[in-house]
Amino acid sequence: MEKIVIKNLYKVFGSEPQKGVKLLEKVKNKEEIYEETGLTVAVQGASFEVNKGEIFVVMGLSGSGKSTLVRMLNRLIEPTSGEVLVDGVDILKMSKAELVKFRRSTTSMVFQSFALMPHQTVLENAAFGLELDGMDKKVREERAMDALKQVGLEGWEKAYPDELSGGMQQRVGLARGLAVDPEILLMDEAFSALDPLIKTEMQDELLKLQDRHERTIIFISHDLDEALRIGDRIAIMEGGRVIQVGTPEDILQNPADDYVRAFFRGVDPTGVISAGDIVRDTQPTVVWHTKAGSPRATLEMLSMKDREFAYVLDSEHIFLGVVSSDSLREAIDQGNGTSKLEHAFIEQAKSVQETESLQDILHLVSSHAWPIPVVNSDNKYRGVVSKNLFLRTLNRAEKGTFFEETTP
Repeated sequence: MEKIVIKNLYKVFGSEPQKGVKLLEKVKNKEEIYEETGLTVAVQGASFEVNKGEIFVVMGLSGSGKSTLVRMLNRLIEPTSGEVLVDGVDILKMSKAELVKFRRSTTSMVFQSFALMPHQTVLENAAFGLELDGMDKKVREERAMDALKQVGLEGWEKAYPDELSGGMQQRVGLARGLAVDPEILLMDEAFSALDPLIKTEMQDELLKLQDRHERTIIFISHDLDEALRIGDRIAIMEGGRVIQVGTPEDILQNPADDYVRAFFRGVDPTGVISAGDIVRDTQPTVVWHTKAGSPRATLEMLSMKDREFAYVLDSEHIFLGVVSSDSLREAIDQGNGTSKLEHAFIEQAKSVQETESLQDILHLVSSHAWPIPVVNSDNKYRGVVSKNLFLRTLNRAEKGTFFEETTP
């Protein structure tokens, strides 16, 4: 369900911004417009949707327009033209009073700078936005205390900012944003000033908070690892334009252009790509139940197909096990004509979920001779991930291309 819809959004800085928009529509680029008019094009024709309850990461290099974009979503920066619809209401058409109410009740913003008041306690800082809203002291302190608990700062409410580490100060900033209980949380490079370990902690904290409350979060970042780690979907910006929007997997598989491809080059795909993204249903399967399924027939089938392994399913396509030529021969030899297919199941052959990352299944792929069976949440067989396919995926990562058709 869409929470925010951005349509054809522009921001041109200068004395006659509409002139800049018209020149853009005439296919002039931002450099030409600046040379001709002195106008600076910050965002041009941005259009995308943000779903309710997702973490939507906007990323790009310095000067790409991402911070300008997020500030237009609550009109801290006035757009030159376009629409920003929140639950179907265009905030560009709101009166001043409506906009103030929208900022105080629907959205909250967390900046890179902690911007804490040095003379106020942690609790007072967390309650600052509620105080500006005129909320009763007892009520605002209760809400601020709850927000501090959410970010793990219970017990620090009487401390002052200079007594806190950088990471703890950022938690106070996050608590201040959460205290108003916003539907939409805008975060502009919120963790970029932190050292790597604290940054990871704060990312984990954000993900935990999201599990509990499922706010709609728009997170601005220039850090690709951060975007891949926390983003449900990512928008890539370049030169004020939104180049591509999609899940990390979507963008890795189908980069829109060379800029996006270069942006993601060098990314370790094993932490981003799931087993379901590269699964192939090309291995022999056997449908089996208690009254059917012969080791001899299965062995003959493998011999005819010149394959070593078969994947055993029931009539509903539920995965049951893996058999091999060797395990089938052993079952036949030991059964004296009475062996059943389940006697040939390879005990160590376990399935993996289609949602598991390649990083999660790497140890299985590398340590077992058989391609690893992949199932969905209902344990229905999807196919396999083989060593060959796994290595080809890694090879394409090095070249910046993914998922060309292949046979494992």
